[in-house]
Amino acid sequence: VPKANILFSGNEIRQFAKTMMEKMNVTRVEETEKDGGSAEEEEKRDEYIVVFSRSTTRLILNEAELIMALAQEFQMRVVTVSLEEQPFASIVQVISGASMLVSMHGAQLVASLFLPRGAAVVELFPYAVNPEQYTPYRTLASLPGMDLQYVSWRNTMEENTVTHPDRPWDQGGIAHLEKEEQERILSSKDVPRHLCCRNPEWLFRIYQDTLVDIPSILEVLKEGLKTRPSLKKARPSSTVHPGRVREVQCQTSVQAANEAKLTVSWQIPWNLKYLKVREVKYEVWIQ
Repeated sequence: VPKANILFSGNEIRQFAKTMMEKMNVTRVEETEKDGGSAEEEEKRDEYIVVFSRSTTRLILNEAELIMALAQEFQMRVVTVSLEEQPFASIVQVISGASMLVSMHGAQLVASLFLPRGAAVVELFPYAVNPEQYTPYRTLASLPGMDLQYVSWRNTMEENTVTHPDRPWDQGGIAHLEKEEQERILSSKDVPRHLCCRNPEWLFRIYQDTLVDIPSILEVLKEGLKTRPSLKKARPSSTVHPGRVREVQCQTSVQAANEAKLTVSWQIPWNLKYLKVREVKYEVWIQ
């Protein structure tokens, strides 16, 4: 859930991830595998893709085919992790050294905060679920200092989805609804905007199983990834960011019968004079 008036960067998130890993006694993969060999050999060995596997709901029906396609396209090994079958700490360790994390939309994608700089997050959405309306993990990946790439793929082919209308309501079932409402949901091509998180149409669609169209996801990855995911080329962003602006003031005045003036002013962040920057840009939002 978005929180108002909270400003932070990816550097704070990465510091949190580092602290969590220390608490779980987890060491990043690249730190545990340094046992000699050339830099090129080490880089090849380190590069791999992680696919989040689910065993009960929101299944990737052709998971094996997807894994083979990713391995062939990126020339990397592909490993799967599962929250239902593995301890969270072991999953974090695997993700912490991955070049790419692929997953259906779901809370498990919060684990992307453990990805190394330069990695890519690939979020898959079931049929009729618009990625533009569900953006927490895109927002996370895009924070300054996270240094992650983000790509979303959406199933647009109704024949590639399997629905479960007879499941319990909290797993997407709609059998408890009036017949007319069931028919409307079944015929809908796009989940309308809604409040989180008990909307029956949203639950019905998000709990679908999906047959991922391989040509389309590879095309999305080619277009969406600015560069090949590479952990070695990534450079940390500056760890120091400007503080909040100070003494914000907003004043209005009437100039004439049909003209008004709005003036917004502020004092610069306290630490700006200590930062080596050539140019500073401010963004003003008026609501």
